[in-house]
Amino acid sequence: MLFPIAALLLPLLVALGPAAAPEGCSTANAAQGRPATASSVEGAGTPAAAAFDGDATTTRWSSVFADPQWLQVDLGSAQRLCQVELVWESAYGKAFKIQASTDGGTWTDLYSTTTATGGTQTIDISGTGRYVRMHGTTRGTGYGYSLWEMRVRTGEADDTWTPVWKDDFTGPAGTSPEAADWILRTGTQYPGGPANWGTGEVETMTASTANVSLDGAGHLNIRAIRDGAGNWTSGRIETQRTDFEPRPGEMLRFTARLKQPDIPVAAGYWPGFRATGAAFRGNYTNWPSIGETDIMTDVNGRDQLGNTLHCGTAPDGVCAEYNGRTSGFATCGGCRTGYHEYTQVIDRTRTDEEIRFYLDGRQTWVVRESQVGVAAWKTAVHHGFYLRLDLAIGGSLPDAIAGYKTPLASTTSGGVLNVDQVTVDRRAGAVPAPMTDPPVPAGPSVVRVSGFPGTWELQVNGRPYLIKGLTYGPPQGAADGYMRDLAAMGVNTIRTWGVDDATPVLLDTAARHGIKVIVGHWLNQGADYVNDSAYKSAAKSEIVARVNALKGRQGVLMWDVGNEVILTMQDHGLPADVVEQRRVAYARFVDEIAEAVHAADPNHPVTSTDAYTHAWSYYKAHSPALDLLAVNSYGAIATIRGDWIAGGYGKPYIVTEAGPDGEWEVPDDVNGVPAEPTDLAKRDMYTASWNAVQGHTGVALGATVFHYGLENDFGGVWLNTFTGGWRRHGYHALKRAYTGQPSGNTPPEITSMTVGGQTAVQAGRTFTVETAASDPEGDTIRYNVMVGDKHVTGNRGLRHAVFAQTGPGRFTVTAPQQLGVWKVYVYAFDGQGNAGIEQRSIRVVPPVVDGTNVARGKPATASSFQPNGDGGPFTPDRAADGSFTTRWASDWSDAQWIQVDLGQVTALKHVQLGWEAAHGKAYQLQVSADGTGWATVFGTTTGDGGFDEIPISTSARYVRLNLSQRGTPYGYSLWEFGVYS
Repeated sequence: MLFPIAALLLPLLVALGPAAAPEGCSTANAAQGRPATASSVEGAGTPAAAAFDGDATTTRWSSVFADPQWLQVDLGSAQRLCQVELVWESAYGKAFKIQASTDGGTWTDLYSTTTATGGTQTIDISGTGRYVRMHGTTRGTGYGYSLWEMRVRTGEADDTWTPVWKDDFTGPAGTSPEAADWILRTGTQYPGGPANWGTGEVETMTASTANVSLDGAGHLNIRAIRDGAGNWTSGRIETQRTDFEPRPGEMLRFTARLKQPDIPVAAGYWPGFRATGAAFRGNYTNWPSIGETDIMTDVNGRDQLGNTLHCGTAPDGVCAEYNGRTSGFATCGGCRTGYHEYTQVIDRTRTDEEIRFYLDGRQTWVVRESQVGVAAWKTAVHHGFYLRLDLAIGGSLPDAIAGYKTPLASTTSGGVLNVDQVTVDRRAGAVPAPMTDPPVPAGPSVVRVSGFPGTWELQVNGRPYLIKGLTYGPPQGAADGYMRDLAAMGVNTIRTWGVDDATPVLLDTAARHGIKVIVGHWLNQGADYVNDSAYKSAAKSEIVARVNALKGRQGVLMWDVGNEVILTMQDHGLPADVVEQRRVAYARFVDEIAEAVHAADPNHPVTSTDAYTHAWSYYKAHSPALDLLAVNSYGAIATIRGDWIAGGYGKPYIVTEAGPDGEWEVPDDVNGVPAEPTDLAKRDMYTASWNAVQGHTGVALGATVFHYGLENDFGGVWLNTFTGGWRRHGYHALKRAYTGQPSGNTPPEITSMTVGGQTAVQAGRTFTVETAASDPEGDTIRYNVMVGDKHVTGNRGLRHAVFAQTGPGRFTVTAPQQLGVWKVYVYAFDGQGNAGIEQRSIRVVPPVVDGTNVARGKPATASSFQPNGDGGPFTPDRAADGSFTTRWASDWSDAQWIQVDLGQVTALKHVQLGWEAAHGKAYQLQVSADGTGWATVFGTTTGDGGFDEIPISTSARYVRLNLSQRGTPYGYSLWEFGVYS
């Protein structure tokens, strides 16, 4: 019988065992049994570890059916690599690379092919690395990538890190750490420093071995303890040494092997491993300028990790304080149940110096000197550091992430931050040329609109100038933290909406880096431009004064007077004829300002921005002094050219805002709210916006696309390119458009997102979210999940969801308690400063209770009710009508009560309280057979609203809610008072 050759090869090659190794290369498989990770797995039965278990016939790793994918192994230390052997299942990689890394973040290609045919491949390589990765870019079949085994063979170890200091906490159980190495801080503040350690935390730090002690097995335990009165104690230790200094031409590494606290209720827990600038020791009032890094921080037991550089000034400043230059919180699987390595490397071997952060050797965050500016970086980094380990309780960060005050009365006492060891190491390298600040060019610039229709152009100092820009959102005084990034992105222009005291700093810093500013002057969108002469006179005087103060700076490109005033005139409830009168008067006022600005400054053009091209008809008729037109346009940007032609406008234009389709331009989704474009669709819309501008040659003079802003909220996710300080796909799309070059590293790509039960997610219950995400460069992806209630309350901010990651891109999320349409957001971080963000809406509905609501339609009475208001009167019967669109609301005072008469004694098992926002913080649930004698079956002093589910086991005719403390300044308000039998 004849067999296909391929059918014979694979069994034979597997049976032959390990291939011969090159001379000096061990025949042992250094990867067997080592920790493994992968970009994805096909299912629970094909994990990454199966490719390193020594079994090449029955267990395997396989990926999802998509490109690219990767599989990597951690050898535990840097070693000389000499051979990799891949034993493919039938689903093989046609194009892939073998890569190595010493830190899990920066990869070096050791082998590459585009013509592989599967089977068993033995690949001789030469390099050094702790991490070895197969990075597949093209599959050989329609399935994923699948490896029975990936073997790695090594030569002699090559680790060039030099130890500086180490503590492995050897010592007798119950003793303190070595006093020669550590300072135990006590109390609630540093001497002369801010109270509660400057963060609002509530514990008292002690030197007691109950809080800080060795365990006798080579570990340090920092334990948080609550006493019977509710007071917390914990531990905070710092190295005696403050001379851990990153020197020019070297890398300095701080590493701690830690296990985060693992307790049932962790609200308020705040473990940390940090490095602080030596100048803080003994001063305690110069934070954050002296520099502090959060190498490991988590709050509230969230199975997450955040990394941050704090520097500059607070609030705001170049490090965006008080948040800092932060990675955001992202998944840290197993970090509460096992030990993991948390590492920071300060790298001074490159001109653009870096601080990189790692989890088990895989890069989780990076901050560069160019991102904070030379001055702030030197102050924050170029000096000695000391290390700190602490376990705080409560404070600003846990409260912010939880959305409520922490800790809770139910927070578990006795949680421990376990420390296995702390090390400091150095690695030598070359001393690079330092980063410097270019001088501020002397001003003023001279800007002209020259040419005629079809040949118009901007000229700056006599040279053609095409605006390649972004609208600018960070504080103007913090420009040193952002201008280098914008310049590297290819941006030559930014736009602001107003002038403040820091605008001169913005203009000079921009000019240093070859960037100019469209300086906005805000005009009131609701003013009466027909009759309010006082406002117009004051506004004109202020604008002219600002022009005179700023016109001599090279950073000025042009003046932009007003934003979207003509369109928004219709939003103030005025009759149509009044709106028209005000629009005409406004355009005439713009002309008056333009004339005054020209008189004050003949060297820079004047424009005015509105939100639709029809506004140009008012400028054409009434604002002849404008040098050019301007418009904000998103989904309609492709129509501007036609509108300009049809309107017969005799002036060129710029697009002052553009980007993805806005919420006013998209259809509704399944839950009846605007269907936000996907992350990848937005990327393409940025490109399309720039192409539309480029398509009107000689008329469109460029664009400042929306938006380079730090906002991490509803609009920030929809429209920002720099959300939260993380580079989005739109950022990289514009960089490619402006420079003609692709970025070297781009965000994870989320290609799908589904939500279980999207139209009926029960309040307070869990629902599933599944995404398909991959990273183009094979970087490790870590996740966060947030929710937003903009369509419920109008609030544009986002909240951190309670969630658990159940697989790659798969999550179980706890639904919000408030009814209505929310949005759920999945963040995918790559550790390189990029984030992919995908979102979907969910409709939150009342949780289903097993049983019959015997209170529905029964008589209800209350101590009081509000007779008036939108939707009133708010009578007690509305809390027993079975509807979550009507409610009872009490007077705005304590105490109050509401009760329901079930008509007869009934066996009861459950009560559901569906609170409106005005909830009860302290109350008792009482029952009675006759309405006279009452028995308390439940009580709380920590109610937080939403839905309270109260199991009971009793019989009663009357059920009453006795309310003693409100959770808001308003009254008590219940959508429903459900009593179930």
